[in-house]
Amino acid sequence: MGRRATAVNSRPVEAGTGDAGLSTIEVVILAPVMMMFILVLVAFGQLVNGRGALDGAARDAARAGSIQKDHATAMAEAQKAADADLADTCSGPVTVTQTSAGFESGTIFTVEVSCEVRGLATLGLNIPTRLSSSFSSPLDPFRRAA
Repeated sequence: MGRRATAVNSRPVEAGTGDAGLSTIEVVILAPVMMMFILVLVAFGQLVNGRGALDGAARDAARAGSIQKDHATAMAEAQKAADADLADTCSGPVTVTQTSAGFESGTIFTVEVSCEVRGLATLGLNIPTRLSSSFSSPLDPFRRAA
């Protein structure tokens, strides 16, 4: 005669009791990951914004310098223009250097603007993010008189 298999615990299983608190654990695990992802997006957004601001500052600095009569005034005006454009973007001094040769009429005035952009410092990462950009502008033949 065969024996019948009987259940050891014959209580009915209630639906959902095994999942109690699972969504809380998911939120506790995923919330910091999502917040970190958003912070990384903000940091890289600041880097992209810094790149655009640096490109604009290089353009303005080259143009401001190209309309001056002498080299010393041109570099001073280029520095002023770059400082004004990058006041809220850079976390350190703004460097403007001339990369073209000479300052004669009919030539090109090229400057390189560089600075330290905040970017990844927002996340607490001490990774230097020094960006630079250059732009050229023809020296205006009708430049300002001295």
